[in-house]
Amino acid sequence: MAAPHGAFVPFGCYWATPFARWQQEFSQLHSLRFAAKIARLELQRRGIVPDVFDHAVLGTTRPERGSFYGAPWMMGLLGAPKVGGPTVGQACATGVRALLAASQEVSSGLAQCVLAAACDRTSNGPHIYYPNPAGPGGTGEAEDFIMENMARDPLGGHSMTQTAENCARKYSVSTAEQHELVLRREEQYRAAIADQNAFQKRFMTLPFAVPDGEFRKTVASIDGDTGIRYSTPEGLAKLKPVLDGGTVTYGGQTHPADGSAAMIVANAARAAELSRDPAIEIELRGFGVARAPLAYMPEAPVPAAQQALLNAGIAISDIHAIKTHNPFAVNDIVLAKSLGFAAWDMNNFGCSLVYGHPNAPTGIRGCIELIEELVLRGGGSGLFAGCAAGDTAMAVVISVRGRSSS
Repeated sequence: MAAPHGAFVPFGCYWATPFARWQQEFSQLHSLRFAAKIARLELQRRGIVPDVFDHAVLGTTRPERGSFYGAPWMMGLLGAPKVGGPTVGQACATGVRALLAASQEVSSGLAQCVLAAACDRTSNGPHIYYPNPAGPGGTGEAEDFIMENMARDPLGGHSMTQTAENCARKYSVSTAEQHELVLRREEQYRAAIADQNAFQKRFMTLPFAVPDGEFRKTVASIDGDTGIRYSTPEGLAKLKPVLDGGTVTYGGQTHPADGSAAMIVANAARAAELSRDPAIEIELRGFGVARAPLAYMPEAPVPAAQQALLNAGIAISDIHAIKTHNPFAVNDIVLAKSLGFAAWDMNNFGCSLVYGHPNAPTGIRGCIELIEELVLRGGGSGLFAGCAAGDTAMAVVISVRGRSSS
């Protein structure tokens, strides 16, 4: 997949809500309406009028009432009723898939400024009934959308945890190695919330006002991500593997969550116009998509990352920072061993292993954090890679040029 030419991100023109563990603060909020409300507020804070957009991409994986109308509904809610675009879904790779769709629109000249937004709510998943008049007695089939799909891949009948175990066995990854990395990831996340969440406040409005289900009033205020459970070496050592004979414990994997994230993708001229600091140029250099063998999901980011690097025309030795969606600690260990990049140095300032994953927005938040890390170091190139259900993955190379004048 050729790297898009001329797809840029205006500095500061991206945001994320905190991620809340499922069944907690955001559990009653319609995810699409929530994402639209936050987008409208964040655009206002940046002095950006919705009229600037000529296209939109919505990434989401969980059905919501009315979500059939997708991106056009979201854009109407946030004040851009003339703007349309597709709704995309690729499980936890949805966020980067939405960025790719936005980049292709811009690089082809079909659009100048695109809002790529992603949202999901794993809480209170829908219970779906599929009519089947030919079934016994005319009965249909029912599905608990979130619970069943998280627990079982319909192609192979295996759980997501089994995919991690398969990779742990293939790459000789021990429980102790996974737990050691978990402690490192939590240490890195603490750097993001240091000094009253100074790093997260670069892209997240905190304290965060939690609305009621009708989005009419504020019912609570939270300081950041919620539901995070920190580990200790002693506590991790007491945990047993989830699967008999395995290596992956509950301490070595993430938790489902709710939230949203968004990013503006534009051509060079419009990006410079909207940027909080025109001295900083952020380019989406190259994308990669790949699929691993059946039931080896944590391995998929490896070929996706290699493809993104190839399409961007850059070597791993020229990458200054890596962020991942890592539902299992195994993911990062496999990626590090395969790319030759130290697992210890990946995911500065946090990752989904610690703060959870609401599926669609996970990748966009990771890319936002990657951009901000590169800006703080004065520029450079970064790689984001993340796996998704179905043993697939998406990856993107992002380059930041210029130093902030502020």
